[in-house]
Amino acid sequence: MLTAEQFVASHKSNIEILFGLTNKAFEGIEKLVELNVQATKAALSESSNHAQAIMGVKDAQELFALQAGLVQPLTEKTAAYSRHLYDIAQAANTEMGKSIEDQTAQAQKKIMSLVEDASQNAPAGSETAVAVLKSAVAAASTAFESMQKAVKQAGDMAESNFNSVSDSAVTAVKTASKKR
Repeated sequence: MLTAEQFVASHKSNIEILFGLTNKAFEGIEKLVELNVQATKAALSESSNHAQAIMGVKDAQELFALQAGLVQPLTEKTAAYSRHLYDIAQAANTEMGKSIEDQTAQAQKKIMSLVEDASQNAPAGSETAVAVLKSAVAAASTAFESMQKAVKQAGDMAESNFNSVSDSAVTAVKTASKKR
């Protein structure tokens, strides 16, 4: 049974965890805002430069060449922005996932400790019930670990696919630009 001190300590720990996760979420948001501000500044500057270049165009062929010359850098910048965005999301996800894994591991240790205490203080003849309880806790831990591995593998696969598609898009635009 939990004492008042244990109850207060548990709530204090939970509040610290909540604020820690909230701070990590805000760090990710700050990085996202910073990325968007940089991208917006670059887009405004490039738009201004492009508008000035268009004003200096002397014929349609020069205009088409100017427009065609913008496609490849725009595609590369879009791909770089997407990668950076993905990296920010992945880093935030990894940090939060690690925190959750740590808390889960601590909770599992506490549960196992409670089960051990209960088994030592259990009345005679309850060995079967204690064994079933230990088995259930072990099965839940194993299932959670399997789920964590599956989520990590899915994340790794998604990252690999994202990088592959992004690289393919940039390569396709480069190839198309060279053919012109």
